[in-house]
Amino acid sequence: MRNFIYPLYFKPAYQSYLWGGQKLADYFHREVEKAKVAESWEVSDREEGMSVVANGPCSGMTFEELIAEHGTELLGTNSRTDRFPLLIKILDAHETLSVQVHPNDQTAAEFGGEAKTEMWYVLQASPGAKVYCGFKEGVTSDQYAQAVQEGSTADMLAEYEVGGEDSVFVPGGRVHAIGAGCLMLEVQQNSNTTYRIDDWGRVGADGQARELHTEKAAEVIDFDDDTPVMCKPHIVSHEGDNEVWQVHRCPYFVMERLMLGWAFDANMNGHTFYVLFCVVGEATITVGDESLHLAEGMSCFIPAASKKYHVALISEKVELLRISLPE
Repeated sequence: MRNFIYPLYFKPAYQSYLWGGQKLADYFHREVEKAKVAESWEVSDREEGMSVVANGPCSGMTFEELIAEHGTELLGTNSRTDRFPLLIKILDAHETLSVQVHPNDQTAAEFGGEAKTEMWYVLQASPGAKVYCGFKEGVTSDQYAQAVQEGSTADMLAEYEVGGEDSVFVPGGRVHAIGAGCLMLEVQQNSNTTYRIDDWGRVGADGQARELHTEKAAEVIDFDDDTPVMCKPHIVSHEGDNEVWQVHRCPYFVMERLMLGWAFDANMNGHTFYVLFCVVGEATITVGDESLHLAEGMSCFIPAASKKYHVALISEKVELLRISLPE
């Protein structure tokens, strides 16, 4: 059996949608063959964008194959499924995304589809960029139904201007859209169920309006949703020049921000994997005797069975986003 306890690179699975752009090539200097890339699936256990190991003894294996062999040792005891429970991706919204909604656990069980709660961490945004998230205060289900008939649902959404380092929480059931000019890291439940409500009058590559799913959307919208939209990070540890901030915690995932000015060591207990995404700087990530290089816009996966990992700084400062499963 091949050694899997080392930091893993995955080949990005690129997705082209009509709202995508070129920031993955321009901002992160990636060699992307497609002219317009909307999403880079960084860590994925889905057939339509499966991660494939790109380094070390497991090179060439799919994430699905790796999980089938190593299961809990890879994902951790906090995982409640035999699949990778999350989907982690980079989004380049060159144009505004459709107005949409996803089921939550309850409505997915009742009406079908896969539950999807997500969050967005803004990596870079054009001046004036914004997101639409949740309804404006006082909007009722009857008013929403009327707006669907009139094609004016977008007018009912609350707007938030965003910039780099902002983070937005989108529980299942919350109507939302990402505005043009946003480059984001998205963490979500492992789901690809989206109900499109309004597409701003656009047409697809075939010249036809894209399908709307207003009836399915009406089944899953949570009109009682009052969870805050903008996350409020807080510091959880501080040692010398190193700080760890909790960006957001929910029942499905935890995102932390590591602000590092010197080497960083973290012990692991087998409860969860860690995904590290480099926002600023360069570092070497070491697990046991194996190391890899992490630069801006790159991700790596650390198996739950690792005893610990070490981050050695190459640049003077390094900023990492760390994603894991909650207890």
